[in-house]
Amino acid sequence: TVMSHIDRLNFHYTVMSHIDAKKGSPPPEEGCYIYGLYLDGCRWDSQREVLGESEPKVLYSEVPVIWLKPTTMAEPDVGVYESPVYRTSARKGTLSTTGHSTNFVLFIMMPSDKPQKHWIKRGVAMLCALDD
Repeated sequence: TVMSHIDRLNFHYTVMSHIDAKKGSPPPEEGCYIYGLYLDGCRWDSQREVLGESEPKVLYSEVPVIWLKPTTMAEPDVGVYESPVYRTSARKGTLSTTGHSTNFVLFIMMPSDKPQKHWIKRGVAMLCALDD
């Protein structure tokens, strides 16, 4: 089968810790900046620029601005955690025709110095919204 350009579309993810989402920033030349996500089960370590263990008694932490840059190249699977992003903390929904939950949004590759299984055991995910 012949794959169209849209079928080969992927994203390169870059955490932009130096951008203050509240102050804003000029848009990138390619792609877009996203913000407003929360980490559940870990935090972003801005000193080391990788995922880190949660602080005691802190359930959720804000994710810095992330630059989504379109690409057709596959992301490397070394040194990243393939974090699922969900609309809500329920992490469940009805199964759609794509085979994913209707609550599932996408996977974002987050820099990590620990293997995938480390974060999977902690149930790490990103959320678009916190419960009221």
